Amino acid sequence: MKKILITGANSYIGTSVESWLKAFTGQYFVETIDMIDGAWRKHEFSQYDVVYHVAGLAHADVGKISEEQKKNYYKINTDLAVDTARKAKAEGVKQFIFMSSMIVYGESGSYRNPKVINRNTIPQPSNFYGDSKLQADMGIQRLQDEEFKVVVVRPPMIYGKGSKGNYPILAKMAKNLPIFPKVTNKRSMLHIDNLCEFIRLMIDNEECGVFFPQNKEYSETSILVKLIAECTGHKIFVTKLLKPFVRLASFVPGKIGALVNKAFGNLIYSQEMSVYSKGNYQIVDLNESIKKTEC
Repeated sequence: MKKILITGANSYIGTSVESWLKAFTGQYFVETIDMIDGAWRKHEFSQYDVVYHVAGLAHADVGKISEEQKKNYYKINTDLAVDTARKAKAEGVKQFIFMSSMIVYGESGSYRNPKVINRNTIPQPSNFYGDSKLQADMGIQRLQDEEFKVVVVRPPMIYGKGSKGNYPILAKMAKNLPIFPKVTNKRSMLHIDNLCEFIRLMIDNEECGVFFPQNKEYSETSILVKLIAECTGHKIFVTKLLKPFVRLASFVPGKIGALVNKAFGNLIYSQEMSVYSKGNYQIVDLNESIKKTEC
């Protein structure tokens, strides 16, 4: 039986993975620990085979953060993560799994300029949040050796029932707007069930390295909106007639252009980066994932 410690009590990803693993009766022993105060430093890590580190500060409105708050991001997202990995290594934990993020490659491509990330793409964070994740990502990788395996996971946007972030904003529009633009774009996304199964495979196969899990299919904002509306019984008219207005709005500086590019921008991992030959983690397709999230 594998013994796993998940850092970050009550986090969306942590609780989801905990529930997922516990469903495999008798295969995993899972505990979570709160990282808010320093009590975790006295917790004995040597009893675990794996530490899965998900604790951290989530993405914020980078334009409304003080210098003091920025320092706190590095304190929690970088220093805490690396310190946790060092403790795990020092106490004989065999594998450390760190939740990094696609954000280490910067913001998404715009409506007009798609952004495709491949294995040769060099991480270039565009703000302090992305940099705080990258510094932890790289710092933890340097701790790896034959006795201490490190898995760094750089997922795209994670979504599912109860998730936070950009997905609920999109879902709110899908459930309330009468009309929405039909615009072709591509986004890499990762449903929570696919992530949970991916983490399980990382543990079972005692993996090490940097990984880029994503759904089997790319997502398109217009299709997502339509699927969400259908699932919730809301009638929405998705039309190409609004496409010229979207294009024009993407040129507008400030909030309007930023909102358009955020909604209809293009940001994907190349599919070959996300293939995992030792097991299938892409167990939920896009249609089913929306049903599981909304219905």
